[in-house]
Amino acid sequence: MHLLSKNDKFLNMLSMISLNLEEAARFFVESKIATEADLHEFSTKMKQYERKGDSYVHELIIALNKTFVTPLQREDILELAMKMDGVLDGFEEWSMRLEIYGLTHVDEYMTQFVDYLYESSKEIKLATTLISKKKMSSIRSNVIKINDYETQCDDLLVKCITNLFKTEKDAVKIIKYKELYEMLEAIADSCEDVADSLETIIMRNA
Repeated sequence: MHLLSKNDKFLNMLSMISLNLEEAARFFVESKIATEADLHEFSTKMKQYERKGDSYVHELIIALNKTFVTPLQREDILELAMKMDGVLDGFEEWSMRLEIYGLTHVDEYMTQFVDYLYESSKEIKLATTLISKKKMSSIRSNVIKINDYETQCDDLLVKCITNLFKTEKDAVKIIKYKELYEMLEAIADSCEDVADSLETIIMRNA
């Protein structure tokens, strides 16, 4: 047990990655965009969160390469970190696309997507906290909630694209909004990928 407790730094690093993700998601959901300057500030801040996440993952990989004994299987630690980073990458890519398109209006569907994604990010953070406390079996409820939010995002995607084609006549706007909706749903898929990694950890350590 002594060797494992020495290496709880890996669990702390996973918690840092998830905390950065949760903070990015909170900024994402709380941002008010009304001007092009707001768009630029939004994408710049999301890039900062993304770079911080990359630095945490890089630090974790270096530590894994230098450590023989780890508190979880080495590949599980790395996969969970990379999957969380994938969610953050999705947030950053969406903010950048919004700035490229110059869209200063976020509709109610996008707002709902972002709310679901924020809730998923909170569940991911709670799950990594439970991992650090070695409460593996308790993570299952977080996994279920993440999967539920992904399902709701699937349903929302159908609803918003159906409405888009029914109500919008501008072809360019249709292309832009459809892509933005699909990118948000893809972030939900990335959250589900995190849930799958958490399931593996539960199976191997509960």
